[in-house]
Amino acid sequence: MTDEPKARAHVDDLRGVGRLAIDATTGVMGLVEAMHRTIASGPGVLGSPLAAPARAVTGLVYGAIKGVTRAVGVTIDAALATLGPLLGDSAPGAQRALVQAALNGVLGDYLADTANPLAMPMVLHHADARPRLVVLVHGLAMHHGQWLRNGHDHGAALAAELDATAIYVDYNSGRHISTNGAALAVELERLVTGWPCPVESIVIVGHSLGGLVARSACEAARVAGHAWLGKLTTLVTLGSPHHGAALERGGNWFEALLGVSAYSAPFRVLGQIRSAGVTDLRFGNVVDADWQGADRFALAGDPRTPLALPVGVACYAIAATTAPEPCERLPGDGLVGVTSALGQHDRSEHVLRFADRHLAFGLGHLDLLDAPAVAAKLREWLAIQC
Repeated sequence: MTDEPKARAHVDDLRGVGRLAIDATTGVMGLVEAMHRTIASGPGVLGSPLAAPARAVTGLVYGAIKGVTRAVGVTIDAALATLGPLLGDSAPGAQRALVQAALNGVLGDYLADTANPLAMPMVLHHADARPRLVVLVHGLAMHHGQWLRNGHDHGAALAAELDATAIYVDYNSGRHISTNGAALAVELERLVTGWPCPVESIVIVGHSLGGLVARSACEAARVAGHAWLGKLTTLVTLGSPHHGAALERGGNWFEALLGVSAYSAPFRVLGQIRSAGVTDLRFGNVVDADWQGADRFALAGDPRTPLALPVGVACYAIAATTAPEPCERLPGDGLVGVTSALGQHDRSEHVLRFADRHLAFGLGHLDLLDAPAVAAKLREWLAIQC
């Protein structure tokens, strides 16, 4: 739990990229094979059926290609193992962190399940130890360094304002929100238990997906009886899709339409590469029960069990709209709708009862990270709590 970047072996990056390339090649071969089988089993030229041997050969040919591809992957791993000591280590650079975070957002659950070295572990970064803690949870396909935008960092600013320690959470945003929430709850309990001085209070600020992970962590801590939840005074979400994001619902419809025809159906796998973290954003799943035992790519209604905000915690929400001023039909921030970010819903059981809500005009989704109006509202709310 340090703010210093850990040295990383170059060979791990190469191995991770190599495995991803091999897996991608195998996946594409599966797509082409499925198309070939569909075409071969249908009517041929001028309606005459294709010969049965062609279908039999298809399985043999593609099976051989996949076998060779996997064998190449094993060979690459063996070669990189011998090169490791020669390549050495280095601290991760800014560009590498951006690429890794993006990969984890899109494919993070797959990277974790296959033990790919590119999968991001959950790490809590901090530089000092004071009695008050401000915990920052980043959004989808991002990393902790992106809290600093255009020279402003909500974490550093609030830490100075409250005489607190800023703690930045890094995590694999492609895993299920509830999986990350449970892991964050455990890490915060470990952090508070081992903190050098007694913890007086905790504030959590979550941006985008991070706000859902924070809510999930609170629920996981409640169930587990974690002590840190009793120290939590304030939870603030910035542009968090509490009731889902229309972009993910649109992607799900696109995937379903591909499955209408037998000839386009194999392309559904292209829609199904998106991670569990992304598909959780369809409705805003925050607990295991919202997704367990269900096909996360199926077109179904909102599966969620209503989950209220944590009891005894002052909860606030900020939404952004690209509209410069109030109008009849407010657009969202480019990624998240206004009502979703404010926790509003047409079903009363899903409405989130925030202590206060704020709508920021003329801002996009990422502008929430550095807009002066957002920083001022955070100072206002936290001053009330302190």
